Amino acid sequence: MDVPGVATRSRQNAAILAARPVFHAPGLAVGRRRETIVRSYLFVTIGAALTAGCLATRTTPIDTVKRIDLDSFMGDWYVIAHIPTFLERDAYNAVETYRLGDGNRVHTTFRFRKGGFEGPVKTMNPTGFVREGSGNAVWGMQFVWPFKAEYRVVYLDERYDTTIIGRSKRDYAWLMSRRPDMDAQAYQRMMGVLVGLGYDISQVRRVPQQWPASARSGHSNPARITARRIGSAPAS
Repeated sequence: MDVPGVATRSRQNAAILAARPVFHAPGLAVGRRRETIVRSYLFVTIGAALTAGCLATRTTPIDTVKRIDLDSFMGDWYVIAHIPTFLERDAYNAVETYRLGDGNRVHTTFRFRKGGFEGPVKTMNPTGFVREGSGNAVWGMQFVWPFKAEYRVVYLDERYDTTIIGRSKRDYAWLMSRRPDMDAQAYQRMMGVLVGLGYDISQVRRVPQQWPASARSGHSNPARITARRIGSAPAS
């Protein structure tokens, strides 16, 4: 069943609400309650928009990698470039972190600074649900119940150093790496992958990343740790 315009209207509504000022009156909880309501609405909206994007238009399913070892896929991924959702259009130092829970659930933390390297830190904590029979390459990413946004691992190199997450509608995409930088040749090669998958790369935004040299070399990258299940002891 087609649902034309749902995703667009949802994003517009969220933008209107987000633009309204939230007042924090000293000694009163009203402002805080209203801010919580707005934040909750934004998460509902992004879930609805992403889900509606899958329903509104019949599209050719995008190919995924054949199989993923989930333990190797867990850890930190720096977002090198993306076709962003409205909430991350001005993201800096964006990092997505995965930790494997029970029942093939993936506990996810997406964090970035808004508007600049000194901007406020924004954090989202969706849960990924790995679809059975997909080789672990298709997830439903749930920001808020009951919505699950399509999440497809469409590219992954053999070393688990670079990945691309896409969607069948070709509306959003995320190019991620274990390191916060990527040389020009590798970047152009990944843009070629996106083109081959049917994406319009004129919509791609390069995400500014600025980290210490240890992160750029991968020496302090927690994604190199192999034991990454929830509750496991950290590696020394």
